Amino acid sequence: MVKVTLTVNNVKYELDVPPLERLIDTLRYRLGFTSVKEGCGRGECGSCIVLVNGNPVHSCLALTSRLDGAEITTLEGLAPAGKMHAIQVAFIEARGVQCGFCTPGFIMVTKALLDRVSDPDDKTIREWLSSVLCRCGSYPYYFEAVKRAAKYLKEGKVYFDEREVREKYHLKVLAR
Repeated sequence: MVKVTLTVNNVKYELDVPPLERLIDTLRYRLGFTSVKEGCGRGECGSCIVLVNGNPVHSCLALTSRLDGAEITTLEGLAPAGKMHAIQVAFIEARGVQCGFCTPGFIMVTKALLDRVSDPDDKTIREWLSSVLCRCGSYPYYFEAVKRAAKYLKEGKVYFDEREVREKYHLKVLAR
């Protein structure tokens, strides 16, 4: 076993993990962050992308034992309780949440992109979003979502009231 300290969504965890345990398994099964999805297990689909020290990382390829001291952000950590991040709202508004399996990966990639480029052009958006595969073919919606999110962030609208968003778009809470 290897002792590691991870800060996940601003909470510090000290864990003993097997040397070859993948980050996706640590996040989902040890810590309960179920937004991290495993699609391919080979780093090709991007459904498992999380931010490690601000960089998008395929968590199915990363070994937890190599991430001692890392800061990790999952979809659950984008906004404080009772709030939704502008990126999440933009994805809802742009209808970029078809089946939803790939959505967390797209949102995390969008977060990393907009942290670096406040007003990305189409080519830049395409390059960044190419790291996630959508089997529903919702790419035009994702482009629109990134543009909307960039607009919100430029306007200083980072967080939205979760209850208001759910009511406005008739969204139900399926699980917590």
